[in-house]
Amino acid sequence: MSEQLPVVKGTLDVLVLKSLSAGPLHGFEVVTWLEARSDGALDVEDSAIYQALYRLEQRELVAASWGVTENNRRARYYEISSAGRAWLKAQTRQWLEYTRLVSGILTAQSRTA
Repeated sequence: MSEQLPVVKGTLDVLVLKSLSAGPLHGFEVVTWLEARSDGALDVEDSAIYQALYRLEQRELVAASWGVTENNRRARYYEISSAGRAWLKAQTRQWLEYTRLVSGILTAQSRTA
């Protein structure tokens, strides 16, 4: 891997919700999940993840509760809500369609006039 890629504006909330789709995680686990799935190629600041989690909680797309980590530390665990699952599904469909269209445009042969 040569350099990290920035997260495209508007995708962080979707990525965070995807990380929570298999079960509750605390903030550091979300960071670790994203790093593992991108092979470390996404440049995501920890603080941005926590801001996204707060935003998602305010929108009731996730619910949070206190728990204890494997290291016996207190942490807030986040769980995707049913509204969050519906939002994630819709956003995923939209994002995949968008990337399909952009990829088609970028890989199209140029026409010469």
